[in-house]
Amino acid sequence: MISVIALLALTVGCATTSSTQNRESMLVASGFKTVTPKTAVQQQKLQKLPPGKVTMIQKRGKTYYIFPDPAHNVAYVGGPNQYQAYQQLRAENKLARENLETAEMYQDAEMDWGAWGGWGAGWGPMGMGLGVGRF
Repeated sequence: MISVIALLALTVGCATTSSTQNRESMLVASGFKTVTPKTAVQQQKLQKLPPGKVTMIQKRGKTYYIFPDPAHNVAYVGGPNQYQAYQQLRAENKLARENLETAEMYQDAEMDWGAWGGWGAGWGPMGMGLGVGRF
């Protein structure tokens, strides 16, 4: 039982790390720049940003999008074009992940098909004693 809990905790931890790394990779691929805070004020601003979220800010009439990574003491910063590219990449990534999950689901169903004996051996109208005419 303890080993199952440990394995589950490890899996969740890896998934969280993988998800964060994937998001950071998508931000960089979308053109976001990595910025390291140089002053105490910048460091405080980085710490105040909501973790795991891209935040929009306005500065001197310009719009910026910031994703904080306080664990690595950096922020990913981009403008509207980079943010739009990031949103597009996220949508494509979600679609690709859904397609993979669907393919895996069908593969799992296909593998289990033999265990159920297909539609013969008691399944279907004749095997259940229903008769074809009663459908």
